[in-house]
Amino acid sequence: MAKDFVKRSENYSEWYNELVTRADLAENSAVRGCMVIKPYGYAIWEKMHDALDKMFKDTGHVNAYFPLFIPKSFMCREAEHVEGFAKECAVVTHYRLKNDPDGNGVVVDPEAKLEEELIVRPTSETIIWNTYRNWIKSYRDLPILCNQWANVVRWEMRTRMFLRTAEFLWQEGHTAHATKEEAVEEAKRMLEVYADFAENWMAMPVIKGVKSPNERFAGALDTYCIEAMMQDGKALQAGTSHFLGQNFAKAFDVKFLSNENKLEYVWATSWGVSTRLMGALIMTHSDDNGLVLPPKLAPTQVVIIPIYKTADQLPAISEKALEIKQKLETLGISVKYDDRDSFKPGWKFNEYEFKGVPVRIAIGPRDLEQGAAEVARRDTLEKTSCQLEGIEKRVADLLNDIQKNLFAKAAAYRTENTYKADTWDEFKEILDTKGGFILAHWDGTTETEERIKEETKATIRCIPFDAVEEEGKCIYSGKPSHRRVIFARAY
Repeated sequence: MAKDFVKRSENYSEWYNELVTRADLAENSAVRGCMVIKPYGYAIWEKMHDALDKMFKDTGHVNAYFPLFIPKSFMCREAEHVEGFAKECAVVTHYRLKNDPDGNGVVVDPEAKLEEELIVRPTSETIIWNTYRNWIKSYRDLPILCNQWANVVRWEMRTRMFLRTAEFLWQEGHTAHATKEEAVEEAKRMLEVYADFAENWMAMPVIKGVKSPNERFAGALDTYCIEAMMQDGKALQAGTSHFLGQNFAKAFDVKFLSNENKLEYVWATSWGVSTRLMGALIMTHSDDNGLVLPPKLAPTQVVIIPIYKTADQLPAISEKALEIKQKLETLGISVKYDDRDSFKPGWKFNEYEFKGVPVRIAIGPRDLEQGAAEVARRDTLEKTSCQLEGIEKRVADLLNDIQKNLFAKAAAYRTENTYKADTWDEFKEILDTKGGFILAHWDGTTETEERIKEETKATIRCIPFDAVEEEGKCIYSGKPSHRRVIFARAY
């Protein structure tokens, strides 16, 4: 199935696009810049959704839903916010079509113009804070810890499935607090939730930090982020959590009576991850044989394939295979037994390998005689003979080992591709010949940051929380700097 699959080293972009399509994850739709997430791809997203949703609820959050349409006047109330999203907004101006009198199908009815134009949700801060004004009167109404799972539209000009599309799926948390300290604590707590999910579910190591002022979310006072490295050395922002201060509360006049009987503005956060995580998952682990999935996010963790020559051999194999399947499922492991007779075993091997199923078990008549089965792991492609007695425990251990191995491999790759640069020439050479993350001094000014981006297309990915205080000189301006930040080219 994957014999003519393009290699990562030959054309990383084409490799990614072809993998998304051939692994049945998604495909381009008839709408420019939008994708169809296919059942297998959506099953992976559902695993992400369910894990994150539990983590949100475990930290006291509840789900709600807010309108897809936002009055244009709402977007204008927070100046930085509207400026940050203005170029990406899709706008609804009319509410009705009519038959074209010239016989050319249907046209927009000019008499059905909206009194106020509506923005198709690019993010929900404005509509939510207009709503919170009705919910919040007293300190007793706080905190509000809401999350919503939704779709958003940002009219991207250059799109790539999962990584950047005009419409995508995400979750967005929006919380309201009585004090600045509570809001900052909430924003940092949710970043830790994202980091936990990225590392322990996606097996993707991330660096936690704060964005530079130039890279902050529009309307935030601080943006915290997790940054991951893909296999081509580029960075991918995998999640963000924003401390919004009182900006949106002031824009929508959201006040509360404090326990000291004073009228005060509410403090806010917002935070989100999207189907961009699907792209991160693909690019962190997959290889020239197709998709590689960490077991915790694989829709099918184990596939069992019968090997037989004659139909009379199948019943005995199926009996043992279904017995193994039942034992694995008792351990909470998702299993598929593929006894379709319309495809040969070799074709099935290639299909499940390409789709990233973590473990494959093959059983034939000889295996039954010997009380064993062939077990193959997707991450290393290693095959071993495993005794049928107690096979469920060994497979469960193997899945845990695969999960750990994928994280260790990705962490090692990041370490090998992280460099220090002390001069401008050294910085450019590393960026052009090696890529990866570059730890370098920066003078803290937006002007320098923008010039570096203009000349190299590299941006400050984050100022790591664990950055060590270190005196140095900015690689570009030569001005004093107190710590290194992470630069990289990014998706």
